[in-house]
Order: sequence, then C-alpha cells, then structure tokens
Amino acid sequence: MDATQAIMETVDRLRQRRTAALVLELDLTEGLSEGPPADPLGALLSMRRARLTDVLSGLRRARTDPRVKALIVKIGGNPLGLGMVQELRAAVLKLRAAGKLTIAFAETFGEFGAGTVPYYLASAFEKVYLQPSGDVGLTGIALEQRFLRDALAKAGVEYQLGQRHEYKTAANMFTQNRMTEAHRESTARIAESVTEQITAGIAEARSLEPQRVRELIDQGPFLGPEAVEAGLVDALKYRDEVYAEAVKDGAHLLYVSRYAKAALAKRLPHPGENVIALVHGTGAIRLGRSGRSPLGGGGAMGSDTMCAALRSARRDDKVKAIVFRVDSPGGSYVASDAIWREVVLARQAGKPVIISMGDVAASGGYFVAMGADVIVAQPGTLTGSIGVFGGKPVVGELLGKLGVVTEAVSEGANAGMFSPVREFSDAQWARVNSWLDRIYDDFVGKVAQGRGLTRERTHELARGRVWTGADAREAGLVDELGGVEDALSLARKKAGLSKDTQVRTYPRMHPLERLRPPESSEDRSAALAKVRLEAWGPMARLAGELGLPAYGPLVLPGWWTIR
Repeated sequence: MDATQAIMETVDRLRQRRTAALVLELDLTEGLSEGPPADPLGALLSMRRARLTDVLSGLRRARTDPRVKALIVKIGGNPLGLGMVQELRAAVLKLRAAGKLTIAFAETFGEFGAGTVPYYLASAFEKVYLQPSGDVGLTGIALEQRFLRDALAKAGVEYQLGQRHEYKTAANMFTQNRMTEAHRESTARIAESVTEQITAGIAEARSLEPQRVRELIDQGPFLGPEAVEAGLVDALKYRDEVYAEAVKDGAHLLYVSRYAKAALAKRLPHPGENVIALVHGTGAIRLGRSGRSPLGGGGAMGSDTMCAALRSARRDDKVKAIVFRVDSPGGSYVASDAIWREVVLARQAGKPVIISMGDVAASGGYFVAMGADVIVAQPGTLTGSIGVFGGKPVVGELLGKLGVVTEAVSEGANAGMFSPVREFSDAQWARVNSWLDRIYDDFVGKVAQGRGLTRERTHELARGRVWTGADAREAGLVDELGGVEDALSLARKKAGLSKDTQVRTYPRMHPLERLRPPESSEDRSAALAKVRLEAWGPMARLAGELGLPAYGPLVLPGWWTIR
C-alpha cells in the first residue's frame, strides 16, 4: 500500500510539473558559450555554461508559451562581450513586449570597478534589482593602448614591422610611443559609437531621456541607494526576496537552456527533412585544426576544421542554407583565404550563406565573412580592420647584453631572413613590403567583389580601420544589424523555407564517427577539433603581441573586449 501511494504521489508531482506555470531562470555568473564545444577540453570547460543559441531559442519559444510567466536572470561574475549582450537584450525586450515579467538581479554591477556593459544588459528588463550592498559601475567606455617601443629599446629589442595602412595599428605598440592621429581617430570613434548605443538603449528601456543617461554616465559609479534614486535600479533586494516575488503560486523554476532542450527533443528533424546548417567559427584563425591548448590561451579556429564543416554542409542535400557564426579577431591570411573559398563554393552550389557576427569579426574574421550573401552584425560588433601587418622583432642587441652568442651557417642569400637576431637587409625589406602589398591588394579586391563596391571606395573603408557594426552598416561593410536568430530567419527566407525549419549544427556526426579516425580529408570526422599542445600556453596572447609566431598577419589591432 505504501509503495502504491508513493508511486501515485510521484505521478501526481510529475503531472503538476507538466502543467504548472513556469518561471525561467538564467545564471550568467559563469558566462555563456558561443557555440557547441569544438574539442574535448572545450566540452569540459563549458560543462556548467549555457549555450547562447539554446538561450535564444528558449526565449523565442517562451514568448508564445502561456505556461511561462516570468524570466529571472542573474548578472555578474564573468562579463559578457558587447555583441553577446546586445543579442540577449534584443531577446529579453521581445519577451518583455510579449507580456512576460522580466527580472534582472545582480549582487553588484562592478564591485569597485566598471560595470557599464553588465548594467546595459540589465536595463532591458522590466525590473532591475540590486543587492543592498552592491554598486552600479555605470562609468562609460574606456579603450586603453600600451606602447612598448621605448621600454623594449632599453632592453635592446627593436621591431621591424610594416603595415597596410595607417589604421592597421596593431604594430603601433612596438613602433610608436603614443597614439598616431589615425589610431586616436578610429579608437575615439569606436568609444563614441558604443557609448551612443549604450546611452540610447538604457534611455529607452528605463524611460529616461538620453541626455539624462549621458549625465548619469559622467556621475557614476553609484552606491545602491543612489542608483535607486537615479532610476537606474528599481529596488534593493537580496536574492531570496527577488525569487519570492517571482516564483509563487506553485510555479516551477526551470533553466532556460533546459527548457529549450526539452522543446528541441520533441521536434527533431525527420531523416528526409530540409534543414538550416549552423557552423560556428570562434577564436583566432590558424592553419590546421581547431582546438585549444590544455595549458590555457583560449581556442582557435582552424582552417582544416572550418573548411571540412562548411564542405560537409554544402554537400548535404538536406541543407538548403548555411549560417556561419563568426567570432574572431583574425589571424593567418592563408587560413582565412581557405575558409573564404569554402564560403564562395557554398554560394556557387546554390546554398545561401548568411554570416552572423559575434563580439568581434575583424581582419581575418572579416575576411572569412566577406564572400557571403548577407552579413549580419550587432551594433557593437568590432568589425572591418581590412588591412595587414608583418615583420619581426630584432633581439640581437638584447642577446648580446645577456652574453648569448649566435652563429649561423646558411646557403641562400635570404636563408636567415626571418631570424630575429639580425635586421632585414634592404632587399629583404623590399620582399616583406611586396608580401604586405600582395595581401592587402587581395583583401581589398575580394571585399570589393563580395560587397559590390569599387576598389577605390573599399580602400577608403579599409586601410586597417576597425568599425563598430553600426558604423560598418552605414559604410556598406555589413548588411543588417541583428543576431544569430535574425541570421537564421534570413537564411530560411533566402532558401524559401518555412519559419519553423529546423537548425542543425555542422559538422553533424554520430558518436561512433567521433571515435574513429577519418578515412580522408573529405570525411566528416575530419572536421573535428582537437586538443593542441602549444608552446606558449597561457602566454599565447602575449607572445602574439610581442611579435612571436602566433596566428598571422590579419589580426585585429590590440585585444579590445568591450565589457
């Protein structure tokens, strides 16, 4: 009798859970994953992080689900990039417009630090609550650049670097001791554009005048009570008080990603059903396979992996369009060109290719995107940087100071050309400049062809300059402002598919295919990433900035992340 009663009670609880009101929850303290993990280490590191695509899919479904009553999002911890924040804001605002209660809660928006972008995300919610001990670090946008030329000269290190052209400022940290006029102009415009976007967004969502928001930015940061008085925060509450307000009347609390996956499990594509392919390209671009080092340093977008994924989608008869999600500061020119070629081949095969740009799609990140049918970026996406730089550090004097003697035996006038011990000869420097001119000319030509611009106009927009997505759209380098959901909608429309056509991440493989070695480079399993053993490990970024062999000549100047 007791066993029967226990079973009945369990069944009753499950029935109530299926019919109870839902309050969706999203915890951003660990950040979000841009896409599915590309390698075993990535899967391990992202185990507790929700995927952006799952969150967006769940919020889209929730707009029309009568069971969903509210959304609670905890903001804090690992900050998100501006592009991802704008993607989330758009989804939250649509949910809010659908009549659902949206609540943002933070213990603090910057604990004695900047919190402008996290607060910008929170402002999209109907209610913004702050822990009583928290602060609102609404202080604006600052982009800093450090210059190492004088410090390195004292150590006996000189850089021989060429760049195309004046706005390709990645080399300036080694060749200058302050911002050039072009460097300051482009950086100032990025900060200005981002500030305009943040000001307008906060003003509209919080029912404040833009001028008032700009004044508040200049007055920040704010203590909790000051933020309430200024209209930036609705109330000071602890977590238990926030949840007691939102989760009531027997409502069931459920993570957004779990909600999205439950819906996806009910609606998997049939074997013969047409689909949209979604390919993720994240990290610096390099030759070979994607992956990351177990020593740290972040992931990389390998040309072999990306080309195999795009090729797999192109050859699948059920794939009618491709959305290529790009979040990359660039890297190798040759690797970028290989990926660009696969985008072009997909278009030639009659499959529309839509680019969705994340936080950054600059230099090589723009190179792989420029051949697509449509480019979609967020207003705050850092993009463009159509240019190139290259050269080497010369450390002969430093080694001499340390008592290190270098001798070489070589055959060929230029066999030791790339040695960091000695400078380029005049003839060698001429070859470097020819190489830079060739890359820049190819880059500009392909942008002009892909974007339907003259070479003269493309050169005006290029010269290495970085643009925000909003400015890039005005210039014609980007077609639409929006996120991956907008790109998927465009892909369905371009392919003549229904609005509920399913999305399939590529490469799509059975678990057993992941275990066996590929038969050839044409095999789908060739698209798998791997764990890479890198010499620099967690110092990979610093190594790249110091001019050591890292990712390549098409790299975004500096390492700006707007958070």
